[in-house]
Amino acid sequence: MYQATLGNPWAVTLLAVAVVLAAFIRLSKIGKRAPGLPPGPPTIPVLGNLHLVSMILPTISPVYRDCPVLTDRTFANQMPTVKPHLQFQKWAQEYGPIYSLVLGTKTVIVLSSDETVKDLLDKKSGIYSDRPDMFIGQKIASGDLRLVVMRYGDNWRMIHKMVHNILNIKAAVTYVPYQDLENKILLDGLLDTPQDFLNHIRRFSYSLATQMIFGFRCPDIKDPELQQLFWCFDHWGELAGSASAQIADLYPILQKLPSFIAPNVRYAKYLHKIEKKLYVGHWMRAKRGLESGTGLPCFCNDVLRVQQIEKFSDDAAGYMSGSLLEAGSDTTSGTLYGFILAMLVFPEVQKKAQEEIDRVVGHGRLPTMDDYDELHYIRCCIKESLRWMPTIILGVPHATTKDDTYGNYVIPKGATVINNVWAIHMDPKRSPDPRRFDPDRFKEDFTTLYQSANGDPAKRDNFNFGAGRRLCQGIHIAERSLFLGMSRLIWAFDMSKPLDDSGNPITPDIDDLVGGITVQPRDYQAVFTPRSAEKVKIIRVAARECQDLLDPNTKQWKKMPEGMALSTWMPEKVDV
Repeated sequence: MYQATLGNPWAVTLLAVAVVLAAFIRLSKIGKRAPGLPPGPPTIPVLGNLHLVSMILPTISPVYRDCPVLTDRTFANQMPTVKPHLQFQKWAQEYGPIYSLVLGTKTVIVLSSDETVKDLLDKKSGIYSDRPDMFIGQKIASGDLRLVVMRYGDNWRMIHKMVHNILNIKAAVTYVPYQDLENKILLDGLLDTPQDFLNHIRRFSYSLATQMIFGFRCPDIKDPELQQLFWCFDHWGELAGSASAQIADLYPILQKLPSFIAPNVRYAKYLHKIEKKLYVGHWMRAKRGLESGTGLPCFCNDVLRVQQIEKFSDDAAGYMSGSLLEAGSDTTSGTLYGFILAMLVFPEVQKKAQEEIDRVVGHGRLPTMDDYDELHYIRCCIKESLRWMPTIILGVPHATTKDDTYGNYVIPKGATVINNVWAIHMDPKRSPDPRRFDPDRFKEDFTTLYQSANGDPAKRDNFNFGAGRRLCQGIHIAERSLFLGMSRLIWAFDMSKPLDDSGNPITPDIDDLVGGITVQPRDYQAVFTPRSAEKVKIIRVAARECQDLLDPNTKQWKKMPEGMALSTWMPEKVDV
């Protein structure tokens, strides 16, 4: 039969036509919004809503940059490349709290209300806990090991259980000695070099994380590993969110392109090499200390114990612990950076916060966690900072593991689901005049961040920490770090705008955000003026007392604070 067909020219022609027609029909369906999907912006064939022809190919290879067809502005750039959160917010206003985008071969469902997030990501977390494939960001740049974008499965559940052991609410309370010490050293550093306030904030959050995860602290704002962590994470976020990274997921055939016309693959491999060296280096340092009996109890205790059973690689262990390090360091520092910006732009809030601090705490001591219940306005400042300057403005995307429905809409298996954090936070119905920093929005809210995340969605304070089974387990730690950070900054300093050469205040742009998957305000300057000589003395004395707890040479704890809720399991000491 096959040979007869080949011998018949008409049959060959008809077969060829049929193949071409079938391919055309199949191709014509790419980019179309399937029946039953939530509404969304109009699509075009093949691209759907992508509309990035004028930008994507130039990112794949420089040879396309001067192509006149690709630079023709008749190609509408519907998917934004700058400030995408504003376009996602605009579509939410136009198409409603749940809408869809068709990006090439992929369906994206965008949730832009507190109710849709609760109904799907929380109540149906068993379906919505997966992550979409990320060829560049996860497979290439992270060795398929990064926890925050790891696919849902046995490996993720194993790590999740280990993380729960050290970050649950009971454990979080015990880390206050770490937070207290690092915060006092932060204040002392701001007295000496206030112009380095971002680095001081980053050292504070990073050193807290390294102690909990690896058992050592970071004493120096210029520590190269500290600087490298933020450099790597910033560049990974930009890479993972880049157009060429996304197009490789939307059109998987592009993943097979040779590397000479796929420059982001080469760059992703380079970034992974640098990052793996940092994370695995931290892990091996902790592992050697634990095996020799010289290391302090930390998260790596549990990783080592499970590694001995499951036999996973040191690379995997490095990324398990390193993923927690980046999460614990970036969000807290970014939120504090946004809070300081708010204090410059909204000085009336700073004044009101200082009035509460002075009334409750006074001038003769630093605020402590014991003041938490009495400093309600400061707690409102935490909630408003997270709402007003979210560090993850479009969330970390989820993915569905099976077909689902929501009302009359169909949500297909494998769809990417975006938690549109910016649109929810900036909804004027939830938060009137949303770009105004107003902690009084939460004056009737006495919940913790965790209680709010699991309560009435209409009253939820923020959506930064994710939802469902992917809710960030560090939320308890973060709230305590933010409370100590904000309350003590307000107690110690007047924060104000710098002046230009003409003596006029320099006002930062509150909407100028930088980053990729995570964002923060673009670098700005601030003036930190101690509120009194007495407060300076209190900070200096507190810092000296902290130094007495540390080895004068290594700047590490002489003795681990008592009561830490870290694993007490230690392997038998071996010769190394």
